[in-house]
Amino acid sequence: MQEMTDMNGLPTDDCRPESGVLDRALALVRFLRAGCPWDAAQTPVSLTPYLLEESLELAEAIVDRASDERLRAEIGDLLLNVAFQIVLAEERGAFDAENVMSALEEKMRRRHPHLYGDAEERPHWEAEKANERQGSDIFEGLARRLDPLSRAQRLQDRAAGVGFDWDHARDAFEKTREEVDEVAAHLESGDREALEQELGDLLFACVNVARLSGLHAATALRLANAKFERRFAQLAQLAEERGLKLGEASLAELDAIWDEIKEGDPD
Repeated sequence: MQEMTDMNGLPTDDCRPESGVLDRALALVRFLRAGCPWDAAQTPVSLTPYLLEESLELAEAIVDRASDERLRAEIGDLLLNVAFQIVLAEERGAFDAENVMSALEEKMRRRHPHLYGDAEERPHWEAEKANERQGSDIFEGLARRLDPLSRAQRLQDRAAGVGFDWDHARDAFEKTREEVDEVAAHLESGDREALEQELGDLLFACVNVARLSGLHAATALRLANAKFERRFAQLAQLAEERGLKLGEASLAELDAIWDEIKEGDPD
């Protein structure tokens, strides 16, 4: 029996053996691979930059509280990249979507035994992952391309999984006080290499405070960046309206405008 297809040559919903979202994404990629020279030429490695880019764009849309329309589009772009990697694996006989899903379900069962009736207490997520690594390097498998703040947070998560952690965020905050004092000392010494080391320690300590508070340092910094950009745009506009030119106005004049903006924009 000939398979029914739609106007694009894709199987119709009525005749697809499985018409779940992932199955439709996989069918779309197979269609693209069969008919488009660019898609047919792609490899797992060649698609990696697009996968990273789409992941970041989705993360930014979430943090920016983007419209549902934009969020939907970004999720679709990421889904396409995931489906592409699965189809490429199928083509080389490595694994398929069923293998991916089965492995994921098994992993989640190991990490959530309390949900599957295998245990009464919820295990620490990172402790369970440490057990899965069976004594190997606890930092094994961390993505090398993580931004430094995210990598610091994941390093701390891994260490916490084997018991190396502060009890409370306030304990980690006290460590930041210590690091601030050390940074202050090296600001006066003129030793740039030592100052760089101490600034790194301070940033690392701040990540710990965020993590133990249930926050992500990279997200917090992204929000701070967005707030600074928004406020500085207001500063530039107000300065122009008041006859002040950036680069020539005094710091006191700009600070006064900045304080005014902060008062009207507390977030």
